[in-house]
Amino acid sequence: MNLNLMSISPRWQHYAIVLLAIATISLNSCAKIYYSPEAKSRAGSHKLIAIAPPKVSIAAQKKVDPEAIKEQQKTESTNFQQEMYSWLLRRKMQNRIFVEVQDVATTNAKLKQAGYFDETPMSPAEICEALGVDGIITSNYSLTKPMSEGGAVALGLLVGFWGSTNTTTVSLEIHDKQTQKLLWNYNHKVSGSIGSTPAQLVDNLMRNASKNMPYSN
Repeated sequence: MNLNLMSISPRWQHYAIVLLAIATISLNSCAKIYYSPEAKSRAGSHKLIAIAPPKVSIAAQKKVDPEAIKEQQKTESTNFQQEMYSWLLRRKMQNRIFVEVQDVATTNAKLKQAGYFDETPMSPAEICEALGVDGIITSNYSLTKPMSEGGAVALGLLVGFWGSTNTTTVSLEIHDKQTQKLLWNYNHKVSGSIGSTPAQLVDNLMRNASKNMPYSN
């Protein structure tokens, strides 16, 4: 049976849209969280943090050029980094986090100067030093397919080649510059439909992760 949202009342339209949104991105299983005993005190001393470009991997597929996948991974990394920054900035404006977040353009320019994008190995503390920040958020996104049909088209794929769902395993970490220690780690597996976007995924992820993030007010 086809669902015609215009044929139902505004109230039920709202409920239907909410249900469709939940169906688009659903959380699977419970998140695994590490919270250092020093997390709140060290995070409380941070004035400025940055978001490192996420490390993104997309599952290899037959008949798909590995170089094309590599380029798409870079694109997804840029998208995720910007969406994470935008999400934290909104929370900062709402006084829901207390730390300042360095803008993405400044972060990436400084990392480029430090040789980060030339795959020069850098520890989280070294990244903090290069960026002039007190803490760094690092992340890993493991995707079974590109986040959008546009990504699939960019790889020259036929619709449906990768299937209709995308399982994403995400790991977020906060590292402290001064102690060079891991303060917080959040691991989760998320499933999204064919219409999932980086913005939807990050919003869903961060809303849950922020409940235990040491920067939250």
